Amino acid sequence: MRCRQPGCTGTIVDGYCDVCGMPGNAATMPVGRGVPGSRPSAAPSGPCRQPGCSGSIVDGYCDTCGMPPDSVLAPTVSSVTRASVQLGSTALGSARATSFGARPVRRPPSTSRLRMGRIGQGLTIVPPAPAVDPAKAVMVDAELPEDKRVCPNCGAKVGRSRDDAAGRSDGFCPNCGAAYSFSPKLAHGDLVANQYEVVGPLAHGGMGWIYLARDKNVSDRWVVLKGLLNTGDADTLKATLSEQQFLAQVEHPLIVEIYNFVSHADNGYIVMEYVGGRSLKQLLKQRMEANGGRYDPLPVDQALAFLIEILPAFSYLHDLGLLYCDFKPDNVIQVGDSLKLIDLGGVRRANDDDSAIYGTVGYQAPEVAQAGASVASDIFTIGRTLMVLCAEVPGYQGEYEFTIPPADQLPAFARYDSLYRLLLKCCARDPGDRFNSAEELRLQMLGVLREVVATTAGGTASTSVSSPLFEAPTVSGNRFDWQQLPQLRRDPGDPQAAWLGSLDLSDPVDRLGQLLRPPAVTSEVLLARCVAALETGNQRVLDASVHTLLTDDPWEWRAVWMAGLGALLRGDNTTALSSFNAVYGQLPGELAPKLALAVACELAGQSEVAESLYRICASTDANYVTPAGFGLARLRAAQGDLIGSLAALELIPQTSRGYLESQKLKTEALIALGNDASHLGEALKVLQHARLDARSQLSYEASIFGKALALAGNGSVTLGSTAYTIGHLRDRLESTYRQLAQLSADAHDRADLVDKANQIRAWSLL
Repeated sequence: MRCRQPGCTGTIVDGYCDVCGMPGNAATMPVGRGVPGSRPSAAPSGPCRQPGCSGSIVDGYCDTCGMPPDSVLAPTVSSVTRASVQLGSTALGSARATSFGARPVRRPPSTSRLRMGRIGQGLTIVPPAPAVDPAKAVMVDAELPEDKRVCPNCGAKVGRSRDDAAGRSDGFCPNCGAAYSFSPKLAHGDLVANQYEVVGPLAHGGMGWIYLARDKNVSDRWVVLKGLLNTGDADTLKATLSEQQFLAQVEHPLIVEIYNFVSHADNGYIVMEYVGGRSLKQLLKQRMEANGGRYDPLPVDQALAFLIEILPAFSYLHDLGLLYCDFKPDNVIQVGDSLKLIDLGGVRRANDDDSAIYGTVGYQAPEVAQAGASVASDIFTIGRTLMVLCAEVPGYQGEYEFTIPPADQLPAFARYDSLYRLLLKCCARDPGDRFNSAEELRLQMLGVLREVVATTAGGTASTSVSSPLFEAPTVSGNRFDWQQLPQLRRDPGDPQAAWLGSLDLSDPVDRLGQLLRPPAVTSEVLLARCVAALETGNQRVLDASVHTLLTDDPWEWRAVWMAGLGALLRGDNTTALSSFNAVYGQLPGELAPKLALAVACELAGQSEVAESLYRICASTDANYVTPAGFGLARLRAAQGDLIGSLAALELIPQTSRGYLESQKLKTEALIALGNDASHLGEALKVLQHARLDARSQLSYEASIFGKALALAGNGSVTLGSTAYTIGHLRDRLESTYRQLAQLSADAHDRADLVDKANQIRAWSLL
């Protein structure tokens, strides 16, 4: 089989190319540094032509960026501008059409291929919902099923059949005596408020029947009439309508529009925009029907995409001081490739301590009954909705009414650890342990979606996304320390942010001295102290700063992050693992805690967890591929897995600062873990393209030829395509030792290398 690498003429022998040394199943590498076929036929000299590079061409390659002088990455660019519009381009479109004479008619593009729905953030595809004819949505037989009939006053079951007696739609509760009625109050043709002509009932909700009507004053547009509860007398009706007027101020593209508030026959109604689509609850029902009556949850990426799309509506309401209160799959309508939040009947002001709170069992937070609704209770309903969308939880209204089942009980939770962490934080028993805002939740949910999509697709990430909380990792080598982990981004809103920005002291001791005398002590000042304390090894200041941060705010995960870094620095791997695991729980959509936890797990001997986390990092974000690749290689090398170690190092791209180190590690792995001549031959091929410094190159060659000499015994050995006799190996090894001696600046080291060369030299009479 021929090698797949560009420009290589070799063939695959024993799993590797006999010319370039790449594995036979390796992905095709771009032409460039260290790739067969990229070296020019001659070796010109002069300045490098790569944009922004100040290097010179030496032996056919730039001594700074490593690119050949005629690389495709170095096109000739105008000296006036480097804009890409100045580059030559293949004729296309109108330029190409006119060059062939008669201008042809342009074919329309395939809309199914080019169109991308809004839902999914471009990360995943959510099928659009078909349009619904309003008239066909009206119920023919408007009767509420008996199992849905409960007293609006005390919640007792009412209107049920008993023995031979049929259930009644209207009557009095036998438990509390309150009247109940489940019969529609409006009929076809009724004219409400002399403006809205009723067509019929659409559904029955928590506040009564919902009707479809036409607005006779506005071009017969479709509207929805939703009844208001507790309007049994004229004064109550008037007060209720007045109280609900604030909903008319709600204007957001993701929220159903409120047109009016009217009364009819001593009942109050909200007049709303008609949204013709399907609810997420209806979508789940359709999937169940198609699955033979068995529950079929949404794919996790689609469930996340729906909620990420609707969360800005919650941010808008919360910014207005309003709470939604009763969020569930029933109240999100998909219209084509967009969403609408409907049913604003339960929306209330955040400071309203008197009016009734509406919620649904299985979705409402546990503290609402005593403490009332809050932003945190809305977050709880969002988490519960996500849980129901992506997993079948039979006891979510019973045994697990306020909790999340163990991860190993549900496939989606077991597969996607970040999803499970997200749900745990959304639905935490204590409201303070939940996300602080809908926007904070949306950002973390978006990170989880990226991870889910990447994990499902497999492979290695080729793109990266900037985090608002962490810098990118700065790993350039195999040895991992705390400084190579992602650093925290500074909060620009901190009162001392400007002062900290002006503190330009490279010496950490001097910087720590200034940080101990700030104009005012803020969170960012304390975090900066932590960093300076880590750099100077001052454990006392680090511990004191962490303690102060957590005393001021027990939810300050950044303090726990600093404690984890300090634990890594002093070799306390157990504490580091615990710290980073806690941060991961607070930020399930961020990769930085996963990388830090992977390192801590690796050091603490939790190799399986470490490998899983490294894999997630490598598949999700290109900035994390290099540290994850090194981590995977370390884990597999420790297990004696040569193939796995090499595959992990293959993840590290040539553009990475860690690429040179990865080539060294490949060579070391092949020498240390290899058990035959083919591995030594492969190590030589890696060295040919690694472009190491002369001393490193010769050191590795000495190890290779020394091990080959031991393998040869009294015969010969083949390295790559070259057969070496005992004499050839001795000569090559002797020469390598002498060249190393010439490069050594240490007299003792030089003498030792000369002794080795003399020992390996064959005896002769001359």
